[in-house]
Amino acid sequence: MTAPIELWYWPTPNGWKVSIALEEMGLPYQMKPVNIGIGEQFTPAFQAISPNGRMPAIIDPDGPGGEPLSIFESGAILQYLGNKSGQFYPTDVRARVEIDQWLFWQVGGLGPMAGQTHHFRQYAPAIIKDQRQIAYGVRRYTDETHRLYGVMDKRLADREYLAGDYSIADMAAWPWILPEHQGQDLAHFPHLAAWMARVGARPAVKAGRALGEEMRRNLAASGKGAEEARKVLFGQRAR
Repeated sequence: MTAPIELWYWPTPNGWKVSIALEEMGLPYQMKPVNIGIGEQFTPAFQAISPNGRMPAIIDPDGPGGEPLSIFESGAILQYLGNKSGQFYPTDVRARVEIDQWLFWQVGGLGPMAGQTHHFRQYAPAIIKDQRQIAYGVRRYTDETHRLYGVMDKRLADREYLAGDYSIADMAAWPWILPEHQGQDLAHFPHLAAWMARVGARPAVKAGRALGEEMRRNLAASGKGAEEARKVLFGQRAR
């Protein structure tokens, strides 16, 4: 028996991408919690796997040539897992390029922009007393997230999934559609809403999304614990 893939993880949208993929592909894995609220992502042990100090990361003990392989960055992980399993990432060049376009669109656009929306709408109000200082950030990133929802809605108008068949591109994007945290209304995006329901109904998506749910904390809450977590997460500089 091959040892399971180690998933270094915390229950956030980027973490869910990989837990969903592992569940969909039926690959055995072991979750290794990385508590980002207390700074475990900055430990030397984790940064040896993920030099950027961000989760998720994986270690595949049965990598190429039977040797262990560690990978950071969720998009790279999804491509690797798709190659390893032979699922949701076809070998046909045209089909693969179609998937890669939407995967890179997510990691370079939807994720970062929606993440900034979360920051300015949820976390910044708990950090900055004068709310006028964050008003532009709220508007800027909420509007950009709205634009990106529109891109997806148009794309899904005549197809069930982003790149043809269900793929790692859908697994990457689905966790980042969180309208209640992003100032959006899915009623304005009916094709996106239908896709959200379609993907979210998959048993493996439900299982991957639920992984470690009990560990989640409200970082926008009041109290010393949440305040300390925000200090760890935001305002980091080079070390």
